Amino acid sequence: MSRSGLPAGRPQGRITRGTTNINRLRRVDRAMAADPRIRAACDVPEPLAVDLGYGGRPDTAVEMAVRLRRAIPRLRLVGLEIDPERIVEPRDGVRFALGGFELAGLRPNLVRAFNVLRQYDEAEVPTAWAQMQASLAPGGLIVEGTCDEIGRRCCWILLDGDGPIELTLSWAPAYTRHPSELAERLPKALIHHNVDGDAVHRLLETADRCWDRAAGREVFGPRDRWRYAREMLRDSGVEVVVPRGRRVDNLLTVPWSAVAPD
Repeated sequence: MSRSGLPAGRPQGRITRGTTNINRLRRVDRAMAADPRIRAACDVPEPLAVDLGYGGRPDTAVEMAVRLRRAIPRLRLVGLEIDPERIVEPRDGVRFALGGFELAGLRPNLVRAFNVLRQYDEAEVPTAWAQMQASLAPGGLIVEGTCDEIGRRCCWILLDGDGPIELTLSWAPAYTRHPSELAERLPKALIHHNVDGDAVHRLLETADRCWDRAAGREVFGPRDRWRYAREMLRDSGVEVVVPRGRRVDNLLTVPWSAVAPD
C-alpha cells in the first residue's frame, strides 16, 4: 500500500512541468458543476472524482472539490500526481496520492485531466484516454483539456467509456478578440489539426466570421454579441450545443463528430 492508503503500483505516464496557478481552472470547474450529465454520473451513494496531474501545488484540486460540492455535496475527491515530490497531506477534504493514467487503482465517476496531455505527443493520446476509460466507474466521464496560464482561455473534450463526446471552448469575453485565438489551447488530440481543410480549422474560421458579423451587438456587451454569433453559427449548419442559464463565460460546444480529425 502507498502512503495514501491506495494500492501501490507503477504510475502510468511521465513527470511533466507541473506549473499551475490559483483559480486557473475556474471555467472548467463551473462548467462541470453545471453539466447535468456530470451530476448524473455522480448520482451514486459515494461519488468519487479524480483530479489527475494537479501539478506543483494542490490548489486547483481543492478548488475543484469546493466548486463541485455545491452541486454534488457528497463528492469525494482524490488528487493524483506522478511526481512523488508533489504528494501532500490531505486538506479541505481532499486526499492526494501517487498515480497516473491508471488512476491509482481507483474507480472514479469523474476524472479531470487538465494541462497533462499537452506535454505529450499526439500519438500517445489514444493510449492515455484508453487507460483512464478502463478505470472509470460505470457511467463515468472524463474531462480532458488545456488552458492558458491564468485560465482566461480553456478548451476541453468530454469523454465517456466509449470515446469522445464533444469539444468545448470557453473564454473570458473581455480578453479575446476572436474565437480562433483559442486555437493555441486546443487539446493535444486537436491542436495539430488546426490547418486548412481540417474540421476544427473550419469551425474556428466559421466562428470568427459569425463573430465579426455580430459586431453590431457589441453595444450590448461581448456576451450578448457572442450569443448572437452562436445563433448565426448554428444557422450556418454547425451543430452547436446551446447551454442553459446565464453564463459569465463565452462558450462554444460542438459534438466530437464536428471536429474529429480526418
